[in-house]
Amino acid sequence: MIAAAISLILGIKTEGIKEGWYDGASIAFAVIIVISVTAFSDYRQSLQFQNLNEEKRNIRLEVTRGGRRIEVSIFDLVVGDIVPLKIGDQVPADGILIAGHSLAVDESCMTGESKIAHKDQKAPFLMSGCKVADGYGTMLVTAVGINTEWGLLMASISEDNGEETPLQVRLNGVATFIGIVGLSVAVLVLGVLLARYFTGHSENADGSPQFIKGQTSVKAAINGVVKIITIAVTIVVVAVPEGLPLAVTLTLAYSMRKMMADKALVRRLSACETMGSATTICSDKTGTLTLNEMTVVVAYIGGKKIDPLDNVDQMHYTTSSLLIEGIAQNTTGNVFVPEDGGAVEVTGSPTEKAILSWGVKLGMKFDVARSESSILHVFPFNSEKKRGGVAVDAGDSKVHVHWKGAAEIVLASCSSWLDANGLVQTIDNEESTLKKVIEDMAAKSLRCIAFAYGSYGLEIVPNEEERDTWKLPENNLVLLAIVGIKDPCRPCVKDAVQLCTSAGVKVRMVTGDNLQTAKAIALECGILDSEASATEPNLIDGRAFRELSEKGREAIAEKILVMGRSSPNDKLLLVQALRRKGHVVAVTGDGTNDAPALHEADIGLAMGIQGTEVAKESSDIIILDDDFASVVKVVRWGRSVYANIQKFIQFQLTVNVAALVINVVAAISSGNVPLNAVQLLWVNLIMDTLGALALATEPPTDHLMARPPVGRRESLITNVMWRNLIVQALYQVVVLLVLNFGGRSILHLKNETRAHADKVKNTFIFNSFVLCQIFNEFNSRKPGELNIFEGITGNRLFMGIIAITVVLQVIIIEFLGKFTSTVKLDWKLWLASIGIGFISWPLAVLGKLIPVPEIPITEYLQTLCCRRRHEEKAEETSNDHA
Repeated sequence: MIAAAISLILGIKTEGIKEGWYDGASIAFAVIIVISVTAFSDYRQSLQFQNLNEEKRNIRLEVTRGGRRIEVSIFDLVVGDIVPLKIGDQVPADGILIAGHSLAVDESCMTGESKIAHKDQKAPFLMSGCKVADGYGTMLVTAVGINTEWGLLMASISEDNGEETPLQVRLNGVATFIGIVGLSVAVLVLGVLLARYFTGHSENADGSPQFIKGQTSVKAAINGVVKIITIAVTIVVVAVPEGLPLAVTLTLAYSMRKMMADKALVRRLSACETMGSATTICSDKTGTLTLNEMTVVVAYIGGKKIDPLDNVDQMHYTTSSLLIEGIAQNTTGNVFVPEDGGAVEVTGSPTEKAILSWGVKLGMKFDVARSESSILHVFPFNSEKKRGGVAVDAGDSKVHVHWKGAAEIVLASCSSWLDANGLVQTIDNEESTLKKVIEDMAAKSLRCIAFAYGSYGLEIVPNEEERDTWKLPENNLVLLAIVGIKDPCRPCVKDAVQLCTSAGVKVRMVTGDNLQTAKAIALECGILDSEASATEPNLIDGRAFRELSEKGREAIAEKILVMGRSSPNDKLLLVQALRRKGHVVAVTGDGTNDAPALHEADIGLAMGIQGTEVAKESSDIIILDDDFASVVKVVRWGRSVYANIQKFIQFQLTVNVAALVINVVAAISSGNVPLNAVQLLWVNLIMDTLGALALATEPPTDHLMARPPVGRRESLITNVMWRNLIVQALYQVVVLLVLNFGGRSILHLKNETRAHADKVKNTFIFNSFVLCQIFNEFNSRKPGELNIFEGITGNRLFMGIIAITVVLQVIIIEFLGKFTSTVKLDWKLWLASIGIGFISWPLAVLGKLIPVPEIPITEYLQTLCCRRRHEEKAEETSNDHA
């Protein structure tokens, strides 16, 4: 801009206002266009990131309004809403606890203290943003939004989303290095041109020296120096690849927007890139590999299977009444019966909904069943113990303790069972039969849940002050029922698993279900190939893995495909072992206890539907539909981000190298440059901004999933890219330098005046150079493939940018000659320029046939040197022996 201002002043002084303003104004205008386009592009991306951040905060939660539980957005929460809370939830607003059991809240985000606060009638106040650590309860909303304690705190803090991803940091390093090279070249060119100018070696269009000592006026000398400085500054402008960070922003914003459409909400930008390097995915079973649409399909009660499932007549009254009491009281779900006689609405987790729906079929009246006995204490379902319990006052000085959970774990706590007549029998004779029932259900990929209870006197219940620490009796229980819940595999999950395997990404299933259920689902999904592969260590129990030493876990971690009966801590140990073995690990999780594993993994993927707020906060990406196929789409997009950046780097470096070499060689040899400041700024615009926009928004292709994951520390510029770059840059440099030095005779301009001939020649060089870049954009789309036009029609933005660039180039040459120091070209020269650009296509295809080493060139050269040294040493040894 300084060079433009000086050029404008001197131009007007020397040539008058009518002709002298062109050079300075055109440089200024070109700079303004480049800045405006870049700024507008950056602004649009920042708006997209803001919209995605809004989406991150949009938590869906259940509220009770008019006696009915409905799902609303956290933004639609109002004072007076009744909100149920359970483990892992975030308190959505300020409120007062109405009812709750063993409710404990982590208030560290507000108080800064890591101590868990227990909530009851004496301490009922709940603050927005805190996490439920234990128990469950119901709160009345008293303040929302900016009026909450959290809202007041957040209003004084501005959120900084200016995080730089690892790829951006690496690209900034590349850009800085290229910038330093460009600056060094510019300084060299400046020195050479100034030396030529002041020694009288620079000539005017008529062949006379531009500077003659003692004769050239100060004004003319300053004007000459300014033009030289402008050339040097423009070389720096072209050399500094400010488009690289822009390309990353563009491709990340584009990918994030498209991933949102593919049901993946990105919480941390770096996860987009890291996902492209993932070598293994540790996935949950329920809801991710399966549909999470659970229904009770088998029930074993009183020593026999109940068929049909809702036939209460096949059960003894004692059994059915105890079972209904246990189902109604030991739950975090809810049953709503509309007054107008409409369909019954069941809410809660999928497992709770399946059990409550079965209870309704058995004739359970939810509200009546809950009112007949009162809850004394609750042990919330725990993924470590895999069961949950409740103590209820059943009247007549009796306390019933109901347990519900994983069948074999509840069965192990039972010493007796209720037979078909409702009589208590010892379990010894029946235990093997019951275990066989569980195994048969698991083999059919059913989730096995058992119900048990214990009957006690009121004397076992501690007083209210001590009740929070009361440990419910969990041994010598009476078994009531075992049910099998069907959760079918997602229809497309087998294809998704196969796609991952072919892409070099190993899928491992980590589930809390028993080994038989896990094995059946794994075979159905394609994680296990056959029954023969379903042996240790491919199939392992969580406890067995946990009990191994650290080295033992590392030794078998890579072989594990299915882990059953695993706790969240087992998942964490597996992630740590795999990472120590050099894997880039992605982990899916939905529970509060999954948070450490999600945090430890390279990419944490929380479930959007079933995931708790704690799990989502620990994750990098939220899978909005809980579908494993969406996880695979995230892998595709992660690879696409990396591939798009590489395409742009190849394109940009080709232009950089060609422009620098042409101008430097021409400047040093003749004192004039074929590409002036305005022309180079236009090249900079199409190369940096429009080029980034065209190449950074390429959609992912199936080819990306046919190659192995990108190494975590793999070079950004691969050998294939170097080959393509060298072939294209060499072609452009040779052709344009030949035109620069022999253009007048090649273009038959010998009979023209030198000034006009040079203008035509330089315009032709500029036009050919720009068209080479346009054709090279097509080459850069597919760096390693021969068919560069595959899928071209699917990217309308790319085609639009190419069309805009061509139209603008025609306008610049044909109508804006005064501003760009160009002249109109006849149709023959236009065809010749197009021909020069077009040759780059077959040349790119031929270049791709040149074999390149797989490993980076530096490593390849090192290997060659080592091999040569080894051969010399061997030769010396054999000579010594001789």
